Amino acid sequence: MDEKHQHQHQPQIMASPRRYRARELLLVIMCFFVGVHLWTHSAAVPFLPQQAAEFLAPTQEGSVNGLVPFEAHIISKCPDTRHALRNLILPVMQKIHDKVDFKLSYIGKPTANGGVDCKHGPSECIGNIIELCAHELYPDPKIYLGFVMCLTKDYPQIPDRTLIEDCALEHAIDFNKLNECAARDETAHGIELLRNSVQRSAEANVTISCTIRLNNEVYCIRDDDQWKDCPNGPGVNDLVLAIEKLYRSS
Repeated sequence: MDEKHQHQHQPQIMASPRRYRARELLLVIMCFFVGVHLWTHSAAVPFLPQQAAEFLAPTQEGSVNGLVPFEAHIISKCPDTRHALRNLILPVMQKIHDKVDFKLSYIGKPTANGGVDCKHGPSECIGNIIELCAHELYPDPKIYLGFVMCLTKDYPQIPDRTLIEDCALEHAIDFNKLNECAARDETAHGIELLRNSVQRSAEANVTISCTIRLNNEVYCIRDDDQWKDCPNGPGVNDLVLAIEKLYRSS
């Protein structure tokens, strides 16, 4: 059975010293379901202020300040996302993080009423929103990408509150701020972040997690536990060399 669709039982993660905050994240999850209902069954929540819209707006073609556009389109509860982050994206970022404009974007299906359908249901939508909030609060990839990788290691457990607390603590992310971002305006803010990110992936015609794009073009795809459509090779050195070449020519 494809692991993207059904996961085996995983042992529970040990509780962190900050377990007393579990009620806060439980409130986020409860509010999220209310928010999904409002977005899909009634009038859409008003758009966020302009700065929020700009945060996840598509970049223009070409480099930004001489940096090479480097993007991974993912979903939070996905074994191919875990493999691509662990075996390609993180090792590459360790080598050339100062030469790329890196982004994580999420894949889903925008609904007619302004909501989002996620491949693995509401729990994945919650995971996506939590990761987007980490990105918004801590835009340095060294922080938010590490946090996302921490969650992804145990992706079947997302959005388990103990997992999120432990990963936040490990990567110096303020759990209260993360919680506030996801719950802001009765979860309208988090849903809007996700809707904008999903729309970005849709505009790039990306539907498979994990799709890696370099310089706004598909570089390689990890799907069904294998690499596909990788004419330059799926290795770390292959991608580093491709980025170095684009950086020198920018």
